[in-house]
Amino acid sequence: MLQQDTDTICAIATPAGRGGIGIIRVSGPKAAEICAQITGSLAPARLATRANFRDDDSTVIDQGLVLYFPAPNSFTGEDVLELQGHGGPHVLHAVLSRTQQLGARLARPGEFTERAFLNGKVDLLQAEAVADLIDASSQQAARSAMRTLQGVFSAKVNEIVNSLTRIRVNVEAAIDFSDEDIDILERSGVATELAALLAAMQSLFREAEQGALLKEGIHLVLAGTPNVGKSSLMNALCGNEFAIVTDIPGTTRDLLREQLNIDGLPITITDTAGLRVSQDPVEQEGVRRATKVINEADRIFLVIDGEREQTPADEAGQRYIPDTWMETLLGGLGEQDAMNLLRRTSIILNKIDLLSDSEPRQYTTAYKDISLKLFRVSAKQGLGLDLLRDDIKRSVGYSAPDGSAFLARQRHLIALEEAYGYLEKANSGVSKHLHLELVAEDLRLAQQTLGKITGEVSSDDLLGEIFSSFCIGK
Repeated sequence: MLQQDTDTICAIATPAGRGGIGIIRVSGPKAAEICAQITGSLAPARLATRANFRDDDSTVIDQGLVLYFPAPNSFTGEDVLELQGHGGPHVLHAVLSRTQQLGARLARPGEFTERAFLNGKVDLLQAEAVADLIDASSQQAARSAMRTLQGVFSAKVNEIVNSLTRIRVNVEAAIDFSDEDIDILERSGVATELAALLAAMQSLFREAEQGALLKEGIHLVLAGTPNVGKSSLMNALCGNEFAIVTDIPGTTRDLLREQLNIDGLPITITDTAGLRVSQDPVEQEGVRRATKVINEADRIFLVIDGEREQTPADEAGQRYIPDTWMETLLGGLGEQDAMNLLRRTSIILNKIDLLSDSEPRQYTTAYKDISLKLFRVSAKQGLGLDLLRDDIKRSVGYSAPDGSAFLARQRHLIALEEAYGYLEKANSGVSKHLHLELVAEDLRLAQQTLGKITGEVSSDDLLGEIFSSFCIGK
């Protein structure tokens, strides 16, 4: 575990810049002394009190509210002081400097929450949820982060750990009485409990996957040749005119990114330069950047002119893959990488308002061994956009969360998947009557891996990485 500091820390807990209110937070053994020195007396516990904040020569720096939380009944589990004054940067830094003169040091990023974790006030899931709540990119993500902070995710993990502990007890007992090991396992229902535990793990993993999507979101890239309506489609999906739209091919030469969310799913959408062979060095750079971001995207909308639907082709689906797409992008990839990229791609037949059949709809066609999804839309008229929004959600397995959703991170998914693997091995060992010592070891490793999620088992490197991503005042 991290070495816990015993000194007193301080930081500005409100965002940088000017504001109506600014908060200085102090935590540690000198908090009470600092309170008395700055305000003239120790404030009553957990009672907001008006006070003047004074410099070392008794000059009033600011005035506001002082809150004192004696240990252990505070966020960090230590004595905590909050000085709530005016939000001007100069006055805030003056008060902060005064707390440093009195023996506090500037806190590291996330150090307040780190101390709360080390003092047992929150587990690691709840500590991470503090940062996730601040960074939430949608209302649903904020609500789910709050549920994680309230311990919903932790309770589900702990429930599985408790069931796993009971199974381990029975397996260890069978090892101690090796002559009766099969009877003991059968009487205690280890096989049945393991099967139930595997099902519970699968259910938790699915919930965590949804939670990770709420936190991480997805990256959607709009690609295609010039002047097919990529920028118009971006504006239509976002509901604002972010991208410049003209009839001149090559208007978009750089990457343009915006944020949106669909039923709570955060999406970063990137509009790219039209892919074509060009002698213009600026346009060449735009195509290079577009190619890079397309390769890295979670989902790709290949936007083409709807008239291609009426173009004959020797190979089914070939009419929808422009030659320039082949030359500038797929041609630079190996066959397998090219096929994987196409599996992440939906074909958007835009400008159907200019066709005799302007009905939006979805269908599929084949390209080699890949089933391509096609959508007939009009970005200009707003036709078929709901089909695209549904496709985005389905493509990543996202469903609008209910009231029990919680936020999760990729590291949680990795740990759950690893723990599930150990449980599968243990289950196989029981069914094949392998040596129980092997089964017991797999169960131990599963429980140890689950402990990494809540922080019961954590390396210094992991904790350092997690808390370093926090803002200074948390």
